[in-house]
Amino acid sequence: MGFKEMKDAYVAKMDAQLSEWSAKLKEMKAKAEKAAAQGRIEYQQQLEKARAQEKHEQARRKLDEIKAATEERWEALKSGFEGAWNELKKSVDSTKIP
Repeated sequence: MGFKEMKDAYVAKMDAQLSEWSAKLKEMKAKAEKAAAQGRIEYQQQLEKARAQEKHEQARRKLDEIKAATEERWEALKSGFEGAWNELKKSVDSTKIP
């Protein structure tokens, strides 16, 4: 598998996961909006604590960099993206939807 195919496969996989997490974050926000006053406070605290949206945006920016990367920058960008990716995963996983 050549560099382009490897990069395209990696980007497609990460893009799909980000889309899934984006949908999950939207669902959490919708539930927070519909919750009673106390429930809304709890949801908002969880979302703030996790900073999931911010981490999602960071991961999206990193993925965009990878999409535009040359072979020379690929490994460095991939390593940085995986760090942002792991932080986002922790945030999304730690934020519970009842």
